[in-house]
Amino acid sequence: MNTTLYVNATFHEHPDATAALARDGRWLAFGPREELAATQEAEGARSVDLGGGYALPGFIDAHTHLLMMGEALSKADLVAAAGLEEIIEGLAAARAAAPEAPRLLGRSWLFSQVPGGAPHRSMLDAAFPELPVYLDANDVHSAWLNTAALKEIGITANTPDPVGGRIGRDADGEPDGMLYETALHTYLWPAVAGFSTDELRVENLRRALQAYAATGVTGAVDMAVCEDEWRAMSQLLERDGRLPVRIVGHWLINRHEDPRVELDQVARAAELAAAGAAGPAGDWLRLAGIKIVSDGVVDACTAAVHSPYTDGSRPEAIWDLPGLRPVVRAADAAGLQIAIHAIGDAAVTGSLDALEELPEGHVRARRHRMEHLEVISEADVARIARLGIVASMQPVHADPAIQDNWRAMLGAPRIHRGYPWAEFQAAGVTLAFGTDAPTAPYEMLPNLYVAATRRSALDPSREALEPHLKVTLHDAVAHVTRDAAFASGLEGERGSLAPGQLADFVVLGRDPFASAHEELLDGTVLRTVVGAEDTFVA
Repeated sequence: MNTTLYVNATFHEHPDATAALARDGRWLAFGPREELAATQEAEGARSVDLGGGYALPGFIDAHTHLLMMGEALSKADLVAAAGLEEIIEGLAAARAAAPEAPRLLGRSWLFSQVPGGAPHRSMLDAAFPELPVYLDANDVHSAWLNTAALKEIGITANTPDPVGGRIGRDADGEPDGMLYETALHTYLWPAVAGFSTDELRVENLRRALQAYAATGVTGAVDMAVCEDEWRAMSQLLERDGRLPVRIVGHWLINRHEDPRVELDQVARAAELAAAGAAGPAGDWLRLAGIKIVSDGVVDACTAAVHSPYTDGSRPEAIWDLPGLRPVVRAADAAGLQIAIHAIGDAAVTGSLDALEELPEGHVRARRHRMEHLEVISEADVARIARLGIVASMQPVHADPAIQDNWRAMLGAPRIHRGYPWAEFQAAGVTLAFGTDAPTAPYEMLPNLYVAATRRSALDPSREALEPHLKVTLHDAVAHVTRDAAFASGLEGERGSLAPGQLADFVVLGRDPFASAHEELLDGTVLRTVVGAEDTFVA
């Protein structure tokens, strides 16, 4: 037996406990130190002093992109740029730091930073006429390339728009440097994957997991797993025998002109899910289901909405109901959990229509879920509650510092019900919170701050936006622990400090519930523990 006695901490959910005992990676008991010490002595347990901190169940990021996050950590971060000039300055600094790199990679730029909200390749060409430049938008649903990058990946005036996506074009039909939605999946991501190697992917994944561990995260749900990422995850687990963060994956189903290709992707997900469920590695890495991106994002006006954006546009969903129906049915029949990205209210309605056609009780039993839900009608909130769908949402997407363009594109009255966490709670919907990194900061404490205040973690001087839709900090913590575990069907294993559960926990430097919410922004993680083994110690 491998037994550990944890002392000198306040244990969430156990206010009277002065110690906690874990055996073979699971919680055994919480209680007075003098009582648990008898077991410690009998079993020769080691003792770990938690430094007077506050122990919470380990945070579970219910929606993230791990390999993309690891890659993003080495890209130029442009989110704080005040405008185009600062974007160019940030890229120039990145180039100076790596002058031999064959291409320049950046991330997290915002449409509001670009003149007229209209990025163009010429803006990048002026500073980098020969070097290929690839810039992921903050939401990673569009990308901005210069002429050299377009040439490198072979996009010309003759390159067709893929189903559900678009290549931005000038009046003469030439590419303008912007790629939207499935144009990334079809043209950009395969090309960028070719720039990498399996070894580099493993190291980027390791970097992401270590960064997560340092923020108190012990579990993550990766919402866009593909062959390259699955191979990197499997190789890392094989090498190390365990992971610093337990991973649940959802296989990304790419929209295709041939429906048979989409169903083949579902079959591949079912194959991997069945293989992972049969072995012990499932404690660390397992595939739970599929991910469907039914629409785009508000900032680029690609999210499907019932009423037009303020610019007059009203895009169609990436997946219409006839296309969505067979994929949803096939995944459900295979016992896979379905996660549907739906940001605009029209995409939410269409996705609900597809889920509602499944056999009675399957949605609730399979824990089918919907991701983001930024714009939604009150009637569809009620439908989600009735069907038992898990609402997976990301508080950091509502950070006021990145909301200017979002609100300008939607306009009133829709902005006043954006990201309606409190409405979901009131309706009895299970809320699972995540970050959607790298589209937003991956640190969990600022995420909780935004959830509990509707203020900005990036710029605390900004006023709260729609504060009537915030949740309490206690509820926010539950949404990244207990409810995030429930969302993956793991509530018996993770998400609480309870005997029998895995000893996955985080120790904060102070009690977050006894402090001002602002203290979350500089909160200290003292220790992160997974299966009673340290993954991070400050």
